Amino acid sequence: MVKIVWLLRKADHLSDAEFQRWWLESHAPLAAAAPRLVRYVVNIAQKPDLLAGKPACDTDWDGVAEQWFANEDDLNAAYSRPVAGSVRQDTLAHVSRLERLIVREIEIPVVHPA
Repeated sequence: MVKIVWLLRKADHLSDAEFQRWWLESHAPLAAAAPRLVRYVVNIAQKPDLLAGKPACDTDWDGVAEQWFANEDDLNAAYSRPVAGSVRQDTLAHVSRLERLIVREIEIPVVHPA
């Protein structure tokens, strides 16, 4: 399994609500239609973060997207299709910063002491 984690910061001209509406209603259906995509998850940052364990500095990110593909060939096929360029342009028109990480997901079992 190959997983991409995208970090997104909204464009300066968008409010939080406008950015979230674009992402969930316009962009997510395009991204979810990628061939060979196994799973797609959008994570919207909850602001302000007032919960325990918060780092000393605020985050610059407005959300994180996760995409899973069975293998690198499937990922390359999805990102090589002709429509991928227009999806990318749509993204760049709505974000001020975008970073991508190819990650290896390792699930750690949760253990609660007795």
